[in-house]
Amino acid sequence: MTPTPVTWAMPGRIEVLGKHTDYGGGRVLVCAVDRGITVRAEETTGLPGTLEAVSDAYPGALHLEADALPALPAGHWGRYVHTVLARLTDNFGPLRPARLTVSSDLPPASGMSSSSAMITGAAMALADLNGLPETAAWTSQLPDRMALAGYAASIENGKSFGTLAGRPGVGTSGGSLDHTGMLASEEGLISYAEFDPMRVIDRVALPSGWSFVVAVSGVLAEKTGGAQELYNRGPALLADLTARWNRETGRSDATLQAALRCLVGPDLDSPLLPGTELTAPLPAGGEASPLARDERLAPLRRLAAEGVERDRLDQFLLESAVLVPRAQAALRDGDLEAFAAAATTSQRLAETHLRNQVPQTIELARSAEQLGARTASAFGAGFGGSVWALVPTADADGFAAAWRERYLRTEGAPETASTLVTRPGAPGRRMDPATV
Repeated sequence: MTPTPVTWAMPGRIEVLGKHTDYGGGRVLVCAVDRGITVRAEETTGLPGTLEAVSDAYPGALHLEADALPALPAGHWGRYVHTVLARLTDNFGPLRPARLTVSSDLPPASGMSSSSAMITGAAMALADLNGLPETAAWTSQLPDRMALAGYAASIENGKSFGTLAGRPGVGTSGGSLDHTGMLASEEGLISYAEFDPMRVIDRVALPSGWSFVVAVSGVLAEKTGGAQELYNRGPALLADLTARWNRETGRSDATLQAALRCLVGPDLDSPLLPGTELTAPLPAGGEASPLARDERLAPLRRLAAEGVERDRLDQFLLESAVLVPRAQAALRDGDLEAFAAAATTSQRLAETHLRNQVPQTIELARSAEQLGARTASAFGAGFGGSVWALVPTADADGFAAAWRERYLRTEGAPETASTLVTRPGAPGRRMDPATV
């Protein structure tokens, strides 16, 4: 019997805080947005392992085969779909011949992770069309939404997940933040998540009466070519530090988060630097970092050379173990002042320590606060993308228009810049055929 066509709606996400911490096993605040990508899968005639893919954003149809790399340029949307097809085939056997139809109201390369939404939506739609979630091979490895998020991330980065062997991904070495925001969120809530171990620790509400206004800078946050090399430098540096730590200590920690847990104890819910104010400008490099006052961290910090390495390590430690926990506690307590302080410090660290900002995202973060936003922060892969601003819902539409108008008057602002207003949205879901 021919299976019923399957449609999945997969949202984009906002990385509220947790800049480039997920692939180090660290902590984040993430939520879905109220727009995204829709993927419809239906069986067609043809050979197993073949796929016809069409998109409302691009002309023509792609014809893909699981065992043949398509002759498409790097970053082409069809390469993401083929990566899903090939990985599911490797892990679960040949798939039914199918037609995949993709539509989107999510700005591409905006930092809201349209590429991860494409991968995750395609994976879920093809899995359901082929009945994979009913098989023991699937349920033994992917029992819940967090596991699904980890697996979707492994499709993208090419790593193995449990017994599900990896194969070449799309070329980026990212973590699971995007996919967790898409699959493990709850509507109206921000997830406080950790990636070693992979879990949602808590969910907190965005205070009522407040919304995120997102400004899409128009500088494409592509993960191809030179931008991909810059993006992958961050994961590579953290991986090198972890390997150095393991050689020094004789341990076999998989992530920096595991190394941190070794140094400070199993309970990381009590953040580092309790009571320390982080509102003054943080120095780049040297021992002036507030982390230098915590002797427990010295065995790890001394492994990183002063300069880029030390700054990257300090950004990870401050973001994951200080700012994210403080921001979560602030939201839990309804303390927007403390939340804003954490977000502002995170943005400053992205500029001085992570070094993944461009003049346009820096300008957007600054101008948002000058226009009256409670706080603002860039998010996503970096080197372009978007900035969120926290604004009273009643003022959000007017703020969005004024923010974009001011930005377009600055040098280097692309005319393609746009804004949107959102609150934490619903996670990815299989849609009722009657509503499609």
